Amino acid sequence: MGEILHIRNVKNGKVLVEVEMDYEEIKKLHGFLDNVHLFSEDSPDIVTRLSQRGSSEATKYFLIPKELRGNLELGENVKCQKIELEENTFFIYMIEKEICE
Repeated sequence: MGEILHIRNVKNGKVLVEVEMDYEEIKKLHGFLDNVHLFSEDSPDIVTRLSQRGSSEATKYFLIPKELRGNLELGENVKCQKIELEENTFFIYMIEKEICE
């Protein structure tokens, strides 16, 4: 987990953020330093569930809450990243914007 140490306004409506985090966590970026997004595990305001289907409940699904479904198209490619930390596991899904509209 990281912690924001300093936030400062800079030109053109941008903000400079200084973040402190464990070295092991920064390694999970695999050297990709563009298109980085910050989020807090304390900020989610919508709760959902996992679902299991099939024989021996072998297939598991993350349910998308009704208020977030919008116009999602089935069968489109979705990028997923799994981040494992000591206390939590994060599954982050990314859907191209034009697929959601």
